[in-house]
Amino acid sequence: MQDVQSHKQAFWFTLINYLGIAIGVISTVFVYPNDKDFLGKVGFVDSIAQMLYPILVFGGAQALIHFYPNLSDNNKRQLFKYGIFTISGIGIGVLLLLLLGQFLIDWDRYRYLFFAFPLAVVLAFVELFKRQAANLQKIAVPTFYEKIIPKIALPVVFVLVLLGWMTESIAITTFIAFYFLLLLLLSQYLFRFFSIRGEGSFQELFTEIPKKEYLSYCFYTFIGSFGSFLAFRVDGFMIPLFCEFEDNGTYRIAVNLASALAIPATGLFTICAPQVSALIKNEDWNTLQMKYVETAKVLFFIGAIVLGCVFLGIESFFEFLPTGQKLMASVPIIYVLGSNVLFNMATGFNSEIISYSKYYRFNIVSVLILVILNISLNWYFLTQTEIRILGVAIASFIAMALFNIAKLIFIYKKFGILPFDKSYAKLILVLNITFFGIYAMPKFENLWVEVAVKVTFFLVVTLSLVLQMQLIPAINFWFNKFRK
Repeated sequence: MQDVQSHKQAFWFTLINYLGIAIGVISTVFVYPNDKDFLGKVGFVDSIAQMLYPILVFGGAQALIHFYPNLSDNNKRQLFKYGIFTISGIGIGVLLLLLLGQFLIDWDRYRYLFFAFPLAVVLAFVELFKRQAANLQKIAVPTFYEKIIPKIALPVVFVLVLLGWMTESIAITTFIAFYFLLLLLLSQYLFRFFSIRGEGSFQELFTEIPKKEYLSYCFYTFIGSFGSFLAFRVDGFMIPLFCEFEDNGTYRIAVNLASALAIPATGLFTICAPQVSALIKNEDWNTLQMKYVETAKVLFFIGAIVLGCVFLGIESFFEFLPTGQKLMASVPIIYVLGSNVLFNMATGFNSEIISYSKYYRFNIVSVLILVILNISLNWYFLTQTEIRILGVAIASFIAMALFNIAKLIFIYKKFGILPFDKSYAKLILVLNITFFGIYAMPKFENLWVEVAVKVTFFLVVTLSLVLQMQLIPAINFWFNKFRK
């Protein structure tokens, strides 16, 4: 019953995310290319906020998942409230530092920090509330709010800027205001199922959980989260430091389009996180191994299908669009970032296994090494080569590949499990043979016909083979359910 519920939640999570992606893709191909400079500025603000919010959360969201299963009802509420307390306290401290810094730091782009700070605060609370919703297995509605509201807000303010009805500063402020609306709606939904009222205190909480253990876990997960940003998402911050905002806009377009691949992974990882935590605490390695393999195969299949369609048809598709010429600069970056996302999906929830085990400190060491590698590679490509933002994408791919390989090796040594089996090897073989066979087909004179035929043929053949060979039980489960 729990697996069926998890599949259902993951399905709706993925569907809602793809609805958000659909809105984002339409905006990305028709609206954003008309002003890459403004898009680059919004991306810069977002990158700073993404850097700040792990500081505000300080591991409290991950701790909510990690410690939650074994706590009493009262202390579950206290754990959640302590997360709120942490974000509020650190937020005040960061704000004071920002106010002081404007008098000490001479930087022409310092003002963007004041746009990023309130956005970071909202993101921190949203992250905490999402984790609690995941504990309750209620992620569909929060996901709808999180993925749809910003996707609607940005193109709206973007069009207002293009029409000259709103200045860029007011537009960014309005965009951030939509995030506050998101937080309000998310809070109202969560508190319908979870009340923070009740007896108990933080002192009682830290009687059940040693405070030293809690703070130690939060510190290491914070380092991991912050390091992960520097290792994998620092590109949106570094590009404006060495290039123009327009270059950041070009890169942002590629990120928006490539991010569609990651949606199923985000859904399944969010759903699986509480289950992974419980399985590790119960030392149920057989079940963990089964879920590990199943999740990796499902994600690899979905990611490979989407990326295959992109490789087969995106350039021809762009040629038909009025903004096509402005989009072409992003195509090579889309290929690299898409491959990056697929590699991460193919290795399953290895980060969750490490984070919720006693070996969570491993993430710190590996991430810190990758921080140095990624920042160094970004600096090299941005300042010493001509490929610049394409080089940034390559740097991200190298960092992600090394990080995942290191996690796979570590998990195998400590737990003796891997997200691969014989059917996974067959799946990889089927997908590769199908893709390269269709890619090698003769080109059609009509580009629309070429895109339609190759993409459709790839989808039909691949899905038919996977279902016929029963390579992924979850795919067969949902296919049979829809047929009834």
